[in-house]
Amino acid sequence: MTDRIVLDEVDSTMAEAARRAADLAGPTWILARRQTASKGRRGRPWSMGEGNFAATLVMPAEPRDSALRSFTASLALYEAFEALGVRGLSLKWPNDVLLKGGKVAGILLEMHAHRLAIGIGINLRHAPDPADVEPDAVTPVTLGVETDPEEVLDLLVAQFDAWEAQYQAQGFAPLRTAWLARAARLGEVIRARTVTEEHHGTFESIDSEGRLVLSTARGPVTIAAADVFF
Repeated sequence: MTDRIVLDEVDSTMAEAARRAADLAGPTWILARRQTASKGRRGRPWSMGEGNFAATLVMPAEPRDSALRSFTASLALYEAFEALGVRGLSLKWPNDVLLKGGKVAGILLEMHAHRLAIGIGINLRHAPDPADVEPDAVTPVTLGVETDPEEVLDLLVAQFDAWEAQYQAQGFAPLRTAWLARAARLGEVIRARTVTEEHHGTFESIDSEGRLVLSTARGPVTIAAADVFF
């Protein structure tokens, strides 16, 4: 059974997860109604307006397959949003949910000993100013439905547990198939920027380890981690 901790205010749910991880007996969601020091990937700031969603799931995991939980989380978000009547969704590799082409939610993974923290931010009511995001990044958008963080958490917990159960029973293959069916820009030319280089190519697939597969002028390229631009 998954536990929940709901806080009125915290610096960030990811920071709170790091502080509490060693003391949590099992999978636990930490939801904050307000964050004062939100963060995104690679330490970037994450804007959280009043009424937006910020939560972190802490769960036992081994480092070797922790990255695959990004797909579990993104599929869970997709279906939670659909349950709220939202349409026009797609999934952007490796960890964003798009709504009509704009970024509505993001996922951040961190390991703390043998516990994985999956941080999730959703623009429920407010989206960051496009001027504050990285150049060429997807424009932030709001979810556009009347809901609140705790209702979204109820839906998200149910969907995540269902996808996680499938992952535990059948491995990554069915999640890979489901994710690709919802993937943004599959079959189109994209850019993938790693720490050291940038690749231009056709988004062909993701492999059995969740890595991006591009077809480029130099041949196929497999990428484990990168920022993707359209």
